[in-house]
Amino acid sequence: MTIDRIFLGHHSTAALGAAMTVMGVFWTPMALLQQTASYVTTFVAQYLGSGQKDAIGSALWQGIYFCFIGGGGFLLLNFFSEPFFTAVGHDEDVRNLEILYYNAIAYSALPAALVAAFSGFFTGLGRTKTVILINGVGLVSNILFDYLLIFGNWGFPALGIKGAGYATAIAGVCSAVFAAAVVFSKSHESQFKVRSAWQFRTDIMVRFIKFGLPSGLQWALEGLAFTVFLIIIGRFPNGAAALAASSIAVTLMMLAVLPPMGVAQSVMALVGQHIGQSKPELAVRDTFVGVKMAALFICVVGLSFVVLPDFYLAWFENNEDSALWSEVARITKALLIFVAAFTLFDSINFNVSFALKGAGDTRFVSVVSLLLPWPVFVIPTYFLALSHDAIYWAWGFATLYGMLLSLIYFLRFKGGKWKSMSVI
Repeated sequence: MTIDRIFLGHHSTAALGAAMTVMGVFWTPMALLQQTASYVTTFVAQYLGSGQKDAIGSALWQGIYFCFIGGGGFLLLNFFSEPFFTAVGHDEDVRNLEILYYNAIAYSALPAALVAAFSGFFTGLGRTKTVILINGVGLVSNILFDYLLIFGNWGFPALGIKGAGYATAIAGVCSAVFAAAVVFSKSHESQFKVRSAWQFRTDIMVRFIKFGLPSGLQWALEGLAFTVFLIIIGRFPNGAAALAASSIAVTLMMLAVLPPMGVAQSVMALVGQHIGQSKPELAVRDTFVGVKMAALFICVVGLSFVVLPDFYLAWFENNEDSALWSEVARITKALLIFVAAFTLFDSINFNVSFALKGAGDTRFVSVVSLLLPWPVFVIPTYFLALSHDAIYWAWGFATLYGMLLSLIYFLRFKGGKWKSMSVI
């Protein structure tokens, strides 16, 4: 996503803002699909910890079936993209770009979900180097096809923002095919029955949906809140600049929190293994190690946002409309201060919430994601939209949300109810 926005920033500042809105809209249903699929991690980890290796293949296949059902259904949303983005109410030029990008990137849903399931298999086993390779294939493919399809290089058509969406979809297919080739090896078949356990298992699928769907719902609900948040920002009096600046800020924020999210995924796998071994005290230890690692990383990266904002702005600079870019740069420098604080709390949120999900405490996490965002930062942003410096108030409320969320998850974790849970 960061690569898409860097290329699009050089293509058009308006396309950069449109891409951010679309990713918010796209991420809401995509998060439900992708993060539910990735809950394969917990099943694999708990089966591994309890010594039930033969059940791992069945758990993986239920995740794969879920991906195909959800990924196929996802494309039906393309029929509603035009009326939806018309209702959003952004400028006509931005709206047209939003529709083009959404309809193209929707094709990435199925391969992205499959990558999440396959990656969950390896994460649950603790083989995270393979996850790097899987996503590395997608990353390199995305760079190549962005270069070809956005600008029309090497004889390819110049598709602009639509090309960025197709590039993401093609990259997802490359990543999913590579992952499948690695997963369905002879060694994995002999250990985990990844080929022979392809049958649909109602008992495992019911548990997969029972625990995995609330896990995915956490991301979908937070994604929905942030989508509405960005739509409101796009309606500010300086909406074009505020939306483009927020696009840059969110892009850098996501880039910063993904390594802590990777640590959190490892925490989830370790917690799942320790729950399977009936050793919750080790799960507590590993969770706090993850929190410390992630917080240390974010402190360094967050400081760079504050001290070196021009370094990051140079990634997206486009002087086609110099007045617009000047305002975008000015706003973004201030937003990066909020981003530095938000990402610190978010790194804590990731590790503690993933630890809870590694045990099976997914319902609590999804309820918090439903109830907390709206009164804390979405609704206040709506009512302050016409106030002076509304964009800074909006991001201040978002930072407050991150702070409260980390406190709630920490108190739930300290309560210890999760220690007696299990998904198998």
